[in-house]
Amino acid sequence: MRLPPLDRVLSPRTGYTRAHWETAADALLAAVEPYATEDSALYHLPGTHESWSGHLSDGLEGYARTLLLAAFRRDETALGRYADGLAAGVSGVWPRIEDRGQPLVEAASIALALRLTRPLLWDRLDDAVRQRAAAWLGDALTAEPWPCNWELFPVTVGGFLESIGHAPKASREAIDRGLERIEQWYVGDGWYSDGAGRAFDYYNGWAMHLYPVLHAWLAEDRDLLALYGGRLRAHLGDYARLFGGDGAPLHQGRSLTYRFATTAPLWLGALTGHTPLGPGETRRLASGALRYFLDRGAVDEHGLLTLGWHGPDPSVLQGYSGPASPYWASKGFLGLLLPPDHEVWTADEEPGPAEREDAATSIAAPNWLLQSTRSDGLVRLHNHGSEDVRYDPHYTRLAYSTRTTPSPSYDNSVVVGGDPSRTGIEPLGVGDGWAASRHTAGGGARVTGVVLVRGATEVRIHRVTGAEPGTPVRVTGWAAGEGTRSELLPVLGLDHSLTGHTTDGTGVFVALARLTAEPEPVAEPLAETVSVQPAGPDELHVRWRGGPGVSVAMTEESVQVRSLAARTDG
Repeated sequence: MRLPPLDRVLSPRTGYTRAHWETAADALLAAVEPYATEDSALYHLPGTHESWSGHLSDGLEGYARTLLLAAFRRDETALGRYADGLAAGVSGVWPRIEDRGQPLVEAASIALALRLTRPLLWDRLDDAVRQRAAAWLGDALTAEPWPCNWELFPVTVGGFLESIGHAPKASREAIDRGLERIEQWYVGDGWYSDGAGRAFDYYNGWAMHLYPVLHAWLAEDRDLLALYGGRLRAHLGDYARLFGGDGAPLHQGRSLTYRFATTAPLWLGALTGHTPLGPGETRRLASGALRYFLDRGAVDEHGLLTLGWHGPDPSVLQGYSGPASPYWASKGFLGLLLPPDHEVWTADEEPGPAEREDAATSIAAPNWLLQSTRSDGLVRLHNHGSEDVRYDPHYTRLAYSTRTTPSPSYDNSVVVGGDPSRTGIEPLGVGDGWAASRHTAGGGARVTGVVLVRGATEVRIHRVTGAEPGTPVRVTGWAAGEGTRSELLPVLGLDHSLTGHTTDGTGVFVALARLTAEPEPVAEPLAETVSVQPAGPDELHVRWRGGPGVSVAMTEESVQVRSLAARTDG
């Protein structure tokens, strides 16, 4: 992909400007054009990983997701091709929209694109084509979605159909029904679970916030925009911390092959005026993510986005991933809806959170602790509240980062009796530099876990109960990744191989961990950064070198973290 020269004046950190985004969008659109069918209704991109929906549905996915990119780019030549494809698609080529079928997902992208470009595409279609298209989309109004972010696809289709006066009653019912259903998953402070349970990941940004906020904005509904925009604003305060100094998003959750779709909520906040971020910071974070992936092989020699993270990588795929799935990355180009003279494009880049400070940020809703270090721009997520066992290992590990990937050999885990599973995660709270949870492992044993962080150092504490006497317990740390160094030291209850054994079915196991991306090894030995000493049968004292001391008291039901100086509840 040939991009313009870097602009280190306007964008001293990434070098990217609006011209880079426009050029990248144009290149991606040009690359997929040869793979369109003769009638332009389907885009059959190359690849061997066919989704469980089948070849025809995958072709529709290729059309819909690249149409969304053309809509954000407002490329009238490309939109003309997609108009031809729409006419053919709704004349019998496209599969029908049915309950819990992939066409429901793609209908939302098509409807959103049509709503955004109505004067350029929809209004130029023949009336007969418009009627057939509305009828095809209309099936989405009553199709049953999966109970997760899919509830927002009928909302998005309903918003477009209502705006053109098609089936107004059914459209309004679909909008109201979907918005009502996602309320049960809103957990506060700008965070949603993606369906029942505690599945927290990027779907918060590229689905749960994106569709309601865009719908409210396009409908010019002030009340809805105040509600959903306020939630977006709250979310972005946390969300901005999920990006490393090198632009990388945290490697956690499912559908990671959507890559720089992670930037969509950043742009959305600027587009609608609901963001706590300055314009220079917004562009820095978004451009950083785009450049991160383009610099690391996300686009192949044919100019196509591959199924993977950097390059092709089957470890980040799901059963629904097809050759065109990565083109949900199109959502990352939402910022092109902002005019060239908007301050988000004209302001000087400002550093993101990971570049400004060493920070330990607790996020109560998902029960996460984010740990970042300015010297290497590395962000680590300590997961004490997110779980979706269908997609292990990208939900259930103890920690994730912007520079590592979960390993098949169970990194960041507590292995009880040879069983590395972590199920039934129950949050036990977060606070200033700490997070805690409880989970089930090893055939029914219970593990109460606490992590405390300062700088790059982590104190990992695990209290195991309910195991057979003498059960082996092994603690694992970071699997070193791209340019990183990983350390793990035993402190209490563990031998040099990071293995210990329960006594009477119970045991407390403590290790120190450190993950860095410094060009040189950290001068200060890990063991000298902190001391951990028993202070009773269920209490430990943790004293940071040159810093505060805390008491950690654990039972199977609760965790209390208190300052040794002030003795206030944590």
